[in-house]
Amino acid sequence: MSPPASFDDFMRRVRSGDEQAAAELVRRFEPLIRREVRYQLRDRRLYRLFDSMDICQSVLASFFVRTAAGQYDLDNQEQLVKLLVSMAQNKLASAARKQYRQRRDSRRVEAGVGGELDNACDRSPSPSDLVAGEELLQRFCQSLSAEERRIADLRGQGLAWADIAARLGGTVEARRSQLSRAIDRVSRELGLDED
Repeated sequence: MSPPASFDDFMRRVRSGDEQAAAELVRRFEPLIRREVRYQLRDRRLYRLFDSMDICQSVLASFFVRTAAGQYDLDNQEQLVKLLVSMAQNKLASAARKQYRQRRDSRRVEAGVGGELDNACDRSPSPSDLVAGEELLQRFCQSLSAEERRIADLRGQGLAWADIAARLGGTVEARRSQLSRAIDRVSRELGLDED
């Protein structure tokens, strides 16, 4: 995936929902996301409340939905890494704020019985997880208006913003903003973004 053409092809496949490309992305970047979450968990009491896998799954779900909708313009792997790290930091900060906002005291949370067995289970996605991801993407697409879905479909096909604006009318910035607002709205409705 080092030459630019292969990265572009890889991202096009991810955007189009290619399961092999999605599995490759998870295999390559899940350890990075989990490491970042563990690094950011400076308050050791939060370790009891958050597992790096939970935050990682939230990051990846949001990433795949937003990528399929065409929100991200990524030119290289470094941009992808920066985006995933930033998403992980934001998701963790949001989860921590939610804990504090609900006036939960992490000092009172006891480690669950059998907590040492938590790491022994298989962390690979189960068939039900894959189906749930597909259902989430379908619900996401169904929540978009027809025009928003058309923009997302064109972005998913790899069209540049200038080409989309030429096809549908309007300016590049107007179409990009329209899709961005729609993705933010639907993400909040589906609970992908807590804040």
